Amino acid sequence: MKSIKKILRWWLRTAAILLLLRLSEAKVPAIIVFGDSSVDAGNNNFIPTIARSNFMPYGRDFFGGKATGRFCNGRIATDFISEAFGLPPYVPAYLDPAFNISNFALGVTFASAGTGYDNATSSVLGVIPLWKEMELYKEYITRLRAHLGDWNTMLTITKALYIVSIGTNDFLENYYAFPMRRLQYTVEVYQDFLIKIARNFIIDLHALGARKISLGGIPPMGCMPLERAQNVATHECVESYNMVAMTFNSKLSDLVTQLNDQIPGLKLVFSNPYNKFLDMIRNPSIYGFVVADRACCATGMFEMGYACNVQSPLTCSNASQYVFWDAFHPTEHTYKIVADGVVGTTLTKFM
Repeated sequence: MKSIKKILRWWLRTAAILLLLRLSEAKVPAIIVFGDSSVDAGNNNFIPTIARSNFMPYGRDFFGGKATGRFCNGRIATDFISEAFGLPPYVPAYLDPAFNISNFALGVTFASAGTGYDNATSSVLGVIPLWKEMELYKEYITRLRAHLGDWNTMLTITKALYIVSIGTNDFLENYYAFPMRRLQYTVEVYQDFLIKIARNFIIDLHALGARKISLGGIPPMGCMPLERAQNVATHECVESYNMVAMTFNSKLSDLVTQLNDQIPGLKLVFSNPYNKFLDMIRNPSIYGFVVADRACCATGMFEMGYACNVQSPLTCSNASQYVFWDAFHPTEHTYKIVADGVVGTTLTKFM
């Protein structure tokens, strides 16, 4: 009996040492994600909201053909980024009971489809506001400490790559969809309002131990099929929305510069998908796409969420030929190109 206990103690010590070595040697031991549907891997499945995609044909090209709650036919950008850093090929949702703290120690997303910087945005569909994502992250740290111990948790938290992808819904699902914020702010002042929230979020994240952070820009949102449908005659992009996206991205870029100057030890980068995304839309054949002005699912003009379902006979058979999966979200092929782009540029300093 004593020999068995001795062997067990030796095994536990050895396992702890190996884990410590892995954490100390890994440049990025985990991917930790905050944001909206662009990076939600299924958290909305477990809250009372209609903003869900845990049903077919969503996920039909994911591992095992499973609809996980990602608003995509397969994997999303953060999944590919995780894989590029030598971590698991997908980042699990924190609220998904199919995963545990052992999985989350290598990667986790707190993102919620439909949310934004603005609390009013998350209220539209009753999803998780950004401040609540931060509270879930604090809970995660406590769980991680119980799992790894104080030292290994500190290593994970300080060396992890944090990805923040949010902002599009603040404009399309809030500011331009309802009058409240438009009565309060011009779009330029509303952008500044969101930038202040982004600033405070990054500062709070840094205070909790984050050092390597990628702050994402927003895409050319006027070219999403749902927005193009407003131009009934031409079906062209809504250029005024694209201008708002470019201006907001410029302000985010300035914020990154300011915070890097002001906060010692912070390594904040701006990952801007706008130009790559716009080039895919304007020159689809270069990237292997056939269709860029409408989505794969259903008519490709209006449907997303529950409107994108298996009952539609019009859904395409090969999503990789399309830039967009539903009227609001990209295909797996698009996400892979975007992920490769940021891994090969802004994120290289962390590899």
